[in-house]
Amino acid sequence: MKPVLLLSNGHGEDLSGAALGSQLRLRGVAVEALPLVGHGQAYRQAGIPVLGPTRDFSTGGLGYTSLAGRLTDLREGQFTYVLGLLGRLWRRRFRYRLVVAVGDLVPVLGAWLTGQESAVYLVAYSSHYEGRLRLPWPCGWLLKRPRVRAVWSRDQLTAKDLSEQLGRPVDFLGNPFLDPLLEGVAATTASRPGEEPSGGATAASRPVVAVLPGSRLPEALGNLTLLLGVLERLPAAIGGSGDAPILRAALVAALKPTAIAAAAAPLGWRFEEGDRAAGPEPAALQRQGRRLELHWNRFAAVLASSDLVLAMSGTASEQAVALARPVLQLAGPGPQFTEGFAEAQRRLLGPGVQCAAGPVGQENTLAATAWMLGSMLDRLADPVTGPTWRRELEAIAAERLGATGGSDRIAAAIQTILNSPKRALQGD
Repeated sequence: MKPVLLLSNGHGEDLSGAALGSQLRLRGVAVEALPLVGHGQAYRQAGIPVLGPTRDFSTGGLGYTSLAGRLTDLREGQFTYVLGLLGRLWRRRFRYRLVVAVGDLVPVLGAWLTGQESAVYLVAYSSHYEGRLRLPWPCGWLLKRPRVRAVWSRDQLTAKDLSEQLGRPVDFLGNPFLDPLLEGVAATTASRPGEEPSGGATAASRPVVAVLPGSRLPEALGNLTLLLGVLERLPAAIGGSGDAPILRAALVAALKPTAIAAAAAPLGWRFEEGDRAAGPEPAALQRQGRRLELHWNRFAAVLASSDLVLAMSGTASEQAVALARPVLQLAGPGPQFTEGFAEAQRRLLGPGVQCAAGPVGQENTLAATAWMLGSMLDRLADPVTGPTWRRELEAIAAERLGATGGSDRIAAAIQTILNSPKRALQGD
């Protein structure tokens, strides 16, 4: 049988596409991928063939969020690059039985241009943003085409809204980008790297803060320096333990120790190599008694160990909410994690995500964020408010992101399409 093509346009979308592809391969379905942004590392790690060559851009595919970003994309040739990829796809269009678009308008349009049957996981849009989803033109028209065999949303509210708008069923089957994380959490031998499981902050254990600067470079390095500004302003004892919290940063491999050391040194932070001879001691940044552990490629373990998340990351914040972790945002200059992006994400993910007010990078903003972090940890540690808040966070996770296993359910729906007769399409 001809392979299925996964067409996606972003880091989080690639994670979902790779999870779907892995499930389809377990079902005996041949799969290929075409990432429209970046190198599609999630696909490569899953062993899914990627149509190359691929390329990264400094905006990480998010240039559309600002005028400067759009100009940067034009200067770097992203527009012509994406057109070239879509042209390559069009020339290979008869190779595929089904094109699965993962993301927003761009992969939906790309799938339509192939002239082949398609299915759409519309992960980039949600009715939680404004109550009623306003799809960009011509996305709504494309989703109504008979050639689109199925549409899946990222939450139940959106499924109901789009079913009414499009006049066709839109289903919510879960979010595949959660599944690799939860598999990693399950595979973690202890809930805290190098420690015994604790099940959350208590008076007898130091609270753990996961620090997430993001995955796109060079933005992630700049984000890390801003986060250091928050951490140095934390009070000495918070979280009800009488001790400073344990701080753990989850870093991508591309964020090199040498670059971190050089960026942190002017801020008064000293880089220390991990001591492997004495045990699994991680590298760290130190400043006046404050210590930030540095963990590369251990996102699931760091997130599983945490009581609270300090984030400048999009998809990772959603995954934290899925694990019922409270998230404290710090907006940056972008191109991804800007004030506008952070505010939109709070509307998407609900009251489990908070952010201090103030201009990006200013002293009062960093200080307010540090104060809020301490307040949130104190709330978690309180024997009365802590358990109640955790239950609220679990309810938010269920409402906004759904149950786990979305990749398996969507893969099953795709297989049903593949096993059904191909439609005779007219006027599409």
